Amino acid sequence: MRYLLVLLPLLLLSSSAFSTSVSNIRLWQAPDHTRIVFDLTQEVDHRVFTLSGPDRVVIDMTDTSLSGSYSDLELSDSGISSIRSARREDGSLRVVLDLDTELTPRSFVLAPNEQYGHRLVVDLQRDDRTSPTIEAAREVRRAETDGERDIIIAIDAGHGGEDPGAIGVQGTYEKHVAMAIAREMERIVEDAEGFTPFMVRTGDYYISLVRRRQLAREANADFFVSIHADAFTSPQPSGAAVYALSDSGATSTMAEYLASSENRADRIGGVSGVDMQDMDAMVREVIVDLAMTYSMQEGLTIGEQVLQRMGEVTNLHRRRVEQAGFAVLKSPDVPSILVEAGFMSNPRDEANLGSQGYRQRLARSVFAGIEDYFHDNPPPGTWVYSQRRSGNQLSSYTVRQGDTLSSIASRHGITVNRLQELNNMNSDVLRIGQTLRVPSG
Repeated sequence: MRYLLVLLPLLLLSSSAFSTSVSNIRLWQAPDHTRIVFDLTQEVDHRVFTLSGPDRVVIDMTDTSLSGSYSDLELSDSGISSIRSARREDGSLRVVLDLDTELTPRSFVLAPNEQYGHRLVVDLQRDDRTSPTIEAAREVRRAETDGERDIIIAIDAGHGGEDPGAIGVQGTYEKHVAMAIAREMERIVEDAEGFTPFMVRTGDYYISLVRRRQLAREANADFFVSIHADAFTSPQPSGAAVYALSDSGATSTMAEYLASSENRADRIGGVSGVDMQDMDAMVREVIVDLAMTYSMQEGLTIGEQVLQRMGEVTNLHRRRVEQAGFAVLKSPDVPSILVEAGFMSNPRDEANLGSQGYRQRLARSVFAGIEDYFHDNPPPGTWVYSQRRSGNQLSSYTVRQGDTLSSIASRHGITVNRLQELNNMNSDVLRIGQTLRVPSG
């Protein structure tokens, strides 16, 4: 009997030692879904189902306890009105999500990676017809039909949500830097006559690499630029760079390393896998890629002009456009580039990327290169195309040291007032590196 009494606590201890614990719960909101992530101490068996009257989603996790808290989660506009949990008699953990709108759940588990341990991910999908992202894409398409259309620039802020991207030596997240630069660029494109921006990601949430390309297509984008700020294994590499797609291997070791790093994003951000629909789409794209090289060639050409403009305002890591197999750029019908704004692993680059002034100059230079290309090669049916045919073509001018509004206006044969009108300026203050629109010729 004594041996049995000694053995019983050991058996109980052994049983509890192998149970799973939820150490943390996170919530991310995207335009088309709400994502709840359960951080786990080990892999878990689970099931998810819905109940009505009232609507709720139930998540059961086998032999699991809750050590984290969900009381501080921000639920407003998530579709979830409240969260409840309880440990059941069979040792499972039940989490109930009370809903205030109709949502469709989808769940999957993720294995540990560079950023996180085991995770259970529950996505609560909204009806696509009411998704703000879909509506934004439709609005851009509608705007195109009203007379001469704008040239549409899709701006993709890399990473987001579960995927922070590179983390700087001072703790700066790449996803925040990418969004800050993308927002600056959005404002610049919005102010440029004949151009319209389309933000692929509008908040702190993750979008799969395939979906980013799809959203650009749905907006009928003429060009796609993905903004990043990666890191390397040592602090020495520094400077900005431009990358284009390659179908025949990387042009440098760094290009191969960065492409591999960026392509891991789906594993970190949380994509359950490729379904047959995605598989078919990807196969179709491969076939199209084999049949045409237009998109890659245009990406290279635009990338060269962007790189030249960036070199006027910042240090460059490479003075040529590098190529590698970046998954986010694999769109045969939308020319694209990936801009690395700097290295988060380099202290000076990280400090620069934390400066709003630096981000503004960089964003202006990226768009200046894109604008240079489209002023020389405007798509038929666009306002820029009609201006070129009528002789009213505009080009870009980058402000240099010693420039004044008067000297720039005189050089291009216009008045100061006209120069201010062309650039929506309400003051005579200029910044070195600022891009102005001026008459061509």
